[in-house]
Amino acid sequence: MSDLERRYLRLLRAYPADYRRSRGAEIVGTYLDLAAQGQRWPSPADAADLLRGGLRQRLRAAGAADLIPGVRLAALLAFPAAAAVAGTWATAETTAPTVDWVEFGPFATVGVACWVAWLLAAVVAAVAPARWARVAVGLALAVTVAVVPGSVIAGVPRPPLFVLLPQMVLGLLALALPTGGGWRLRLPPLAAAAAAVASTAHGLGDWSYRWGDPGTALTTAAPAVLVVAMLIAVALVLRGDRRGLWSMLLLIAPVGLLSLRPLAFLTAKTLDWNPQDTATFAVTAAAVVALNVTVLWVALTAGRAARNRPLRSANLPTAHTCPTCGSPR
Repeated sequence: MSDLERRYLRLLRAYPADYRRSRGAEIVGTYLDLAAQGQRWPSPADAADLLRGGLRQRLRAAGAADLIPGVRLAALLAFPAAAAVAGTWATAETTAPTVDWVEFGPFATVGVACWVAWLLAAVVAAVAPARWARVAVGLALAVTVAVVPGSVIAGVPRPPLFVLLPQMVLGLLALALPTGGGWRLRLPPLAAAAAAVASTAHGLGDWSYRWGDPGTALTTAAPAVLVVAMLIAVALVLRGDRRGLWSMLLLIAPVGLLSLRPLAFLTAKTLDWNPQDTATFAVTAAAVVALNVTVLWVALTAGRAARNRPLRSANLPTAHTCPTCGSPR
């Protein structure tokens, strides 16, 4: 056995054992036939292809074949939501009144960098080839994460963590955007961002991170995302498609984190904590993520159990029933 074949067999462990036994030799043989002369390692593309295929087969074995399409659908919902939130905050940044004790040029906070990055990602998704949408989303997500340490290093103000955290989670989900799709899938992020900018500029006034409660706007966005996801899920279920249900389950954490501020106040009231403490927000955010993980685990477990459940004996013919009609003899 060559080193290349041995390494392909290691990657094949991503597949379920039954699938490896039935088709493992065929899969490895195909890759070996396509390998270049003298090749010793699987190419990154081959490794990614095997890992994706293994994940797909494991989900199918668990009765969750619709999970990956559900992730892509959730990404198509998360990206417009992230773009709309970015449009709202970008407009809020520009209307911040000038104060002497804290400033970041003409803007309220350094967060304007990440909001502009998300707006640019929406533009890229609309006008550039589809494969660049994920790159733009990844860059916007990186800028969003960098805002937190960057503000500390530079000594400039940043948006509250309960504003940045849901944007990060929406961005992580948006990384699963499908590489295909026509204009009807590529325009919603830009349209959502434009609508958010227009509506915020019309009614915002002097409201910003410093004045008012930015958690209110996020709490308003949460039910909007949930309602859209529910409507799509219902429409797909009526056609026998379950990916909408999976997308709803995947959006529990983003929707919960969009409501992080009121949920943190509820946590503080229940545990008699300070609602403004970072620990309160951290515990609440961890609870939201844990809830999402638990719900997904329960759904996967239920799907596996339903797939492995034997047929009920009442539905099977016995020695005392007619094998054709099932009536007693």
